[in-house]
Amino acid sequence: MNLQLVFIAALSAVLCVSRAQHDVSICTAANAQSCGECIQVSETCGWCSDEKFLQVGESKSARCDDLKSLKERKCDEVKIENPRGEVTILKNKPVTVRVGNVKPKLNEITQIQPQKLSLKLRSGEPQTFKLKFKRAEDYPIDLYYLMDLSFSMKDDLENVKNLGTDLMKEMKKITSDFRIGFGSFVEKTVMPYISTTPAKLLNPCSGNQNCTSPFSYKNVLNLTDDGDKFNNLVSQQQISGNLDSPEGGFDAIMQVAVCEEQIGWRNVTRLLVFSTDAGFHFAGDGKLGGIVLPNDGKCHLENNFYTMSHYYDYPSIAHLVQKLGDHNIQTIFAVTEEFQPVYKELKNLIPKSAVGTLSSNSSNVIKLIIDAYNSLSSEVILENTKLPEGVFLSYKSFCKNNVVGTGDNGRKCSNISIGDEVEFEISVTSQKCPSNGKPETINIKLPGFSEFVEVVLNFICDCDCAATGVPNSPECNKGSGTLECGACKCNEGQIGQFCECSQDEVQTNDMDANCRKDNGTDICSNNGECVCGTCICKKRENPAEVYSGKYCDCDNFNCDRSNNKLCGGHGRCECRKCICDANYTGNACECSMDSSTCLAKNGQECNGRGKCECGVCKCSDSKFQGPTCELCPTCPGVCTEHKDCVQCLAFKTGEKKDTCQQECTKYKLEKVTERERLPQPTDEPIPRAICKERDENDCWFYFTLAVQEDDTKQVHVLEKPECPAGPDIIPIVAGVVAGIVMIGLALLLIWKLLMIIHDRREFAKFEKEKMNAIWDTLMPGISRCKQNLENPTARNLDESSD
Repeated sequence: MNLQLVFIAALSAVLCVSRAQHDVSICTAANAQSCGECIQVSETCGWCSDEKFLQVGESKSARCDDLKSLKERKCDEVKIENPRGEVTILKNKPVTVRVGNVKPKLNEITQIQPQKLSLKLRSGEPQTFKLKFKRAEDYPIDLYYLMDLSFSMKDDLENVKNLGTDLMKEMKKITSDFRIGFGSFVEKTVMPYISTTPAKLLNPCSGNQNCTSPFSYKNVLNLTDDGDKFNNLVSQQQISGNLDSPEGGFDAIMQVAVCEEQIGWRNVTRLLVFSTDAGFHFAGDGKLGGIVLPNDGKCHLENNFYTMSHYYDYPSIAHLVQKLGDHNIQTIFAVTEEFQPVYKELKNLIPKSAVGTLSSNSSNVIKLIIDAYNSLSSEVILENTKLPEGVFLSYKSFCKNNVVGTGDNGRKCSNISIGDEVEFEISVTSQKCPSNGKPETINIKLPGFSEFVEVVLNFICDCDCAATGVPNSPECNKGSGTLECGACKCNEGQIGQFCECSQDEVQTNDMDANCRKDNGTDICSNNGECVCGTCICKKRENPAEVYSGKYCDCDNFNCDRSNNKLCGGHGRCECRKCICDANYTGNACECSMDSSTCLAKNGQECNGRGKCECGVCKCSDSKFQGPTCELCPTCPGVCTEHKDCVQCLAFKTGEKKDTCQQECTKYKLEKVTERERLPQPTDEPIPRAICKERDENDCWFYFTLAVQEDDTKQVHVLEKPECPAGPDIIPIVAGVVAGIVMIGLALLLIWKLLMIIHDRREFAKFEKEKMNAIWDTLMPGISRCKQNLENPTARNLDESSD
């Protein structure tokens, strides 16, 4: 009975009141059913807690909207629930500024400010605070020297024996409070890492070398400020030996990190120098020796020796990174040139670590340590502990020399000297409220420094008005829910704006979902009321206008219009679509199917040059125009066709100059002074032809022609024809004369050349004849001499006769 009364009341209200319209935003689209759900959607969303805010047909989720829309919808500003986040500084001790030579106590030194904050976070709203860091002067340093004592480091041990006092002297230039410790490592004391024969266990070295028994890690000297003690104890150390090349240094690093009390670490700058000339074993390598238990990351020092090397595997790199970070230890890898690439890759995995090149005998170790320390201490990097789910941090740095960093660079500042001050801007954003709604704490720390910032996160999960809710309120269907923030929060089993519906009847927690089309955001298409999952469409003032459909998504008055008439007056509107009468088509029935208006004088439809659409010719080619596509101003021959009229109208010449007024009547002519000013085909929507014609004087005249809808020819003509210029007589005559002269000179040269050739031939002939004459004269004497040579008797007779 109660449901029926509610249904009738809602139906009556729908018939009388129209729902206020407003734009759908991200807030309304979220379908929030309470104030707490609303403020989790976005920082721009607010909730109207006014009980009388909703109009008939609006769902409970309509109370959630962006702030501007809520005000426009007349929600009283004091009734808008819009809790905001805030930042509260709980501990804000200033950074230490040293005055004169007064050295502050260790527990009084502050390098980071503030130290503790409390943040109230609302989903999507970032809260920003600034963090200041100043590198303190004379800050204490603890340095632990961890050395590989395998046989290959024998010469290095000799140089390290005097390291204590020398390094103490150099480090005193940086800080007056410096302590140094020493430890050594070799390898796990099981096969195949060492030889387990009794003799090799006593002296693993071969030949006459006197070596100490192998061991995994030994803490030789706790951190002390006595450099001489360091020298004395280190000088007593002996080299040991093992079988394989990689060493068990990771076991030693783990024990140095986690055994704080045994090593004597203070809450100051902690440096670990790792010196070796070999690689390293890591997690998984222990299986070679039958060791399968993973490293537990706990301290196992007894009498300064690591006692569980045979029981636990080597630690992994990630495990070392975690422990070194937890204990604020900065690592310096002092390794030989051969293993530089390996340890540089390791450095990239371990934050706040450095790699230095160790000489073959460790003679440069002090310089290496000083350089590495300066490199590590000059860079500040912010890190945070694990963030709660849905919480994000962003960093922005303001470093020296006005350098601003964002993204990953926003976490760090470089080249920081003692006394320098830098700032970081940190934004914290929560994307959702945690399931338990309880506060969470995160720490922001600087690797290598003991100080950190504690940030307490308090999440805004509900509105303040939720605390004053009225349980079992009569306003909520006679006690079926709690009246909270102006809306009913239904008891279990009830749903609806006023908890008026049973879940058993509607079978959905979101009753309004049955009234949304295609999982949209509008209830009943904004044209009705959702009552227990069923749309009741509202009525309009005009009884002929009706909403219809399951989701009130249809009507008979929102179809397309033509000539300001619904469906052009040639059809009816059904579900926002025109159903056209016979012989009409189109979205608004605006298109007549009668083609008589498209017939040309020749009886063809559109002159065969187009199609008749909606009683109008649509020419198939843009060059055709006119009511029936009969005009073609740009077709070939159009210039010649209009040449005589343009010529007689523009220049009073041509074949039609006497009949121009009678034959050239529909021309609109305009002269231009330059050819560039002639209109181009692309200047206007109507087609335009560009013409170039020749007159009887062989002059060219230019014009453009466009045929308008009333058949008027619009002509633009160049006012002066381009006529060819007459010949220049003087250059022609001069050219002819010059040509004749040149030809004459050429002929003379040819004649002269021929005469020279002829003379030379005649002279050669003369010389030849001359030589022949001399030869004929000499021939008789030559013949006689020949005979005498052939007949000596005759020669003697000739001689006697002579």
